[in-house]
Amino acid sequence: MKARHCDSLFLILMLVLAPSRQAAAPQASLKSTLAEADVALSTNSEAQFWRDAQPVYMESDAHGTPVPRYRTQVRTRWTKQNLYFLFICPYEQLNLKPNPTTSSETYELWNWDVAEIFIGSDFKNIKRYKEFEVSPQGEWVDLDIDLNNPHHESGWTWNSGFEVSARIDRTAHVWYGAMRIPYSAIDTRRATAGNILRVNLFRSQGPGPHRQEITWQPPMAETFHVPQRFGRLELVK
Repeated sequence: MKARHCDSLFLILMLVLAPSRQAAAPQASLKSTLAEADVALSTNSEAQFWRDAQPVYMESDAHGTPVPRYRTQVRTRWTKQNLYFLFICPYEQLNLKPNPTTSSETYELWNWDVAEIFIGSDFKNIKRYKEFEVSPQGEWVDLDIDLNNPHHESGWTWNSGFEVSARIDRTAHVWYGAMRIPYSAIDTRRATAGNILRVNLFRSQGPGPHRQEITWQPPMAETFHVPQRFGRLELVK
């Protein structure tokens, strides 16, 4: 009787703990590689600065269906002051905003071709994070997102001080977008190897009915703003 009782307790514990083990399964991650010094922001993917980064790929739509023709490479580096990203974006047809402005941020830039980063350091209130966008024309916008606010797009008035650079290779049908984000804009900690951030990566490509969404971690929704689906970024040496 005692043995059967122990077996029953063990089975109950296994059933109770199984969901928690599943919930704790490792999330997708990317690693940002340390750079010893800050550099001028460049979209040259062959530069040593970017070649030393470990790439990840955005290759699914928002619902997880593969979109191999738009497979987008993303590289990232960090320094004590800044976090760098490079997007390498194959395209078919660009959807560009007429009369672009690069001297100030562009509200609703997300309606055009863009590459985007959603990133945050708060693992308790995951509805709070920052959003950064760059267009093929070098337009930009940054937002302080609070999903507890029904009008979270109002966070575009926040200013992180981040910088962007972009260029279009029309012969190869690829555009490049680079960002340099002050680390202090996204994390209260100082930048240190081992820091982990919550992150997701997105692209919007093409005009009108042919618009294609490309994601790193598919949100499985009609919006990118699903923080439960974010992956992780780790600062590494």
